[in-house]
Amino acid sequence: MELELWLSLVLLFFTGGLTPGPAVMLVLASSFRYGFKPALLPALGVASANVVWLCLAASGTAALLEIYPRATLGLKVLGMLVLGYMAISVMFGPLPRLEPDPDDAPRRGRLYFKGFLLQITSPMPLVYFGMLLPLYFQPDTALAPQFLTMLVTVTVLELFGLSVYAYAAKGIRRFLQRPRTGRIFNVLIGVVMMASGVFAVLSTA
Repeated sequence: MELELWLSLVLLFFTGGLTPGPAVMLVLASSFRYGFKPALLPALGVASANVVWLCLAASGTAALLEIYPRATLGLKVLGMLVLGYMAISVMFGPLPRLEPDPDDAPRRGRLYFKGFLLQITSPMPLVYFGMLLPLYFQPDTALAPQFLTMLVTVTVLELFGLSVYAYAAKGIRRFLQRPRTGRIFNVLIGVVMMASGVFAVLSTA
């Protein structure tokens, strides 16, 4: 992959990884409740789902979704249902604690799967992997090196962005100890999750 093209890919996913969206909000909420390390499990689930999306983009499956709008519509509906469920769970879930309790966290596999399920069904990846990422593949260059470069780049940037938010929760938590403030922040997280999903659906209409 040419250096200029790779740098533009880095910029795209660097800004995307730091832009508040469903994955960011899930990791942030997990960090508030369970702490930094447990919050990295849903982040790993998100990164794993990105690998699936990248494979779809490389194989041309993402382009097929545009040809078959019903399949795209079904994915969007499923994604919004999952987003809605997780957003409501955050809105009406436990408030942030002064000190998170890692022992209260559900099984590691459940936290990981939560991140994977969110990302694999979310409408947001349709924007990045279905519409934007295919533009970075060069038809006159071998596919395997391009795929490997994109895989490493996207994974590192995604995990970096989510880790930043997971760590930032430590500094924000102490301002949310009043029940009213904590509940407002939980509602805000849920609203951002839903709003970003709606934005993704409208962007791929």
